[in-house]
Amino acid sequence: MGESVAEATITNWLKQVGDKIEADEAVLEIATDKVDSEVPSEVSGILVEQLFGKDDLVQVGQTIAIIETDSAAVTETVQEVAAPAEVAIIEKTVEVAKEAVAVPADFSDSEKFLSPLVKNIAKEEGVSVAELAAISGTGKEGRVTKNDILEYVKNRTSQPVVAAPVQKTVAAPVAQKAAPVSVSGGDEIIEMDRMRKLIAGYMVASVQTSAHVQSFIEVDVTNIVKWREKNKVTFEKREGEKLTYTPIFMEAVAKALKDFPGMNISVDGDYIIKKKNINLGMAASLPNGNLIVPVIKNADQLNLVGMAKAVNDLGGRAKAGKLKPDDTQGGTYTVTNVGTFGSVFGTPIINQPQVGILALGAIRKMPAVIETPEGDFIGIRQKMFLSHSYDHRVVDGALGGSFVKRVAEYLEAFDVNRDV
Repeated sequence: MGESVAEATITNWLKQVGDKIEADEAVLEIATDKVDSEVPSEVSGILVEQLFGKDDLVQVGQTIAIIETDSAAVTETVQEVAAPAEVAIIEKTVEVAKEAVAVPADFSDSEKFLSPLVKNIAKEEGVSVAELAAISGTGKEGRVTKNDILEYVKNRTSQPVVAAPVQKTVAAPVAQKAAPVSVSGGDEIIEMDRMRKLIAGYMVASVQTSAHVQSFIEVDVTNIVKWREKNKVTFEKREGEKLTYTPIFMEAVAKALKDFPGMNISVDGDYIIKKKNINLGMAASLPNGNLIVPVIKNADQLNLVGMAKAVNDLGGRAKAGKLKPDDTQGGTYTVTNVGTFGSVFGTPIINQPQVGILALGAIRKMPAVIETPEGDFIGIRQKMFLSHSYDHRVVDGALGGSFVKRVAEYLEAFDVNRDV
């Protein structure tokens, strides 16, 4: 899933035990904190075991399923060793059957969350509910992991150790906010989807974490508008890519970040981490109305053509739901285009753990004072606002204001005679 992704949640198994699977066929769906994606099989075969269930959190590198790739060879091997092993297999079967009778197959009485894999191991090894309650889990929120129960089985004595009965107390019910009810009966009640819940959590956490301060600056982008109008058709014919304003703005932001590396940082507790690479996040809206931020890696190393291709690629895959988990990781600074929806400027919320985010306002024709050697006069110019939100814990007004001013200077100095 990419170097920067450490874990994912299984959201759905597309194949069940016993199903035939072709190479590159999707086996299950997973979700990271930002992207949902499918996991394809690397081989053809039959799914013989699922090691994790739906909603289980899985670390990168863990085995999640077993696929039998050559059933004929497996059957032949079993037949060859059947004679010396038959007795052991039968004994094991009887032993498991006895344990299944002695140990409840239903672990619903356990107060701990138990994954299907842990339950299966417990049943096979004759570990009771009481014993499971006594195991100290090393997983998230104290969950018992596969390694925990295997280690317990390995070290326990031949006679199972049964924990002393624990007097159960009836806990007070957790106060949960009930779903709202339409008084008039005409209102539609819709529960947030998973991604919207995550976005809501991130936004609230960011406001609670960072001291948000904003700086606004007006920019004359007349030269950029003229240049794009003159070259967009030629660019699309030659490169097969549409030429939008976004890559031009991204190029200016990347240059300004090189000039002001103090904006290309993150905060971890009491420590400031200066980022070596300039990775620009690009806020993009999804068809369902949610927002995602794919990242252009090493943006300062791209020319305008490379930047346009990266912007179009990430934007297109975001709309099609084809982003990979690593596409949204590693950003060091974020740009959002609020002008797409007609907003003149905005006050965007910082994408943690970054310390700044720039909002691009709508480009509008405005009357402006134009200074010339012959004197000042009023003319029609193409103008827009840049809105810079930054973390006042580590970025003071001088740095935050100077950075956005430098972006404006790069945009206003754009060469109208520049080659495509």
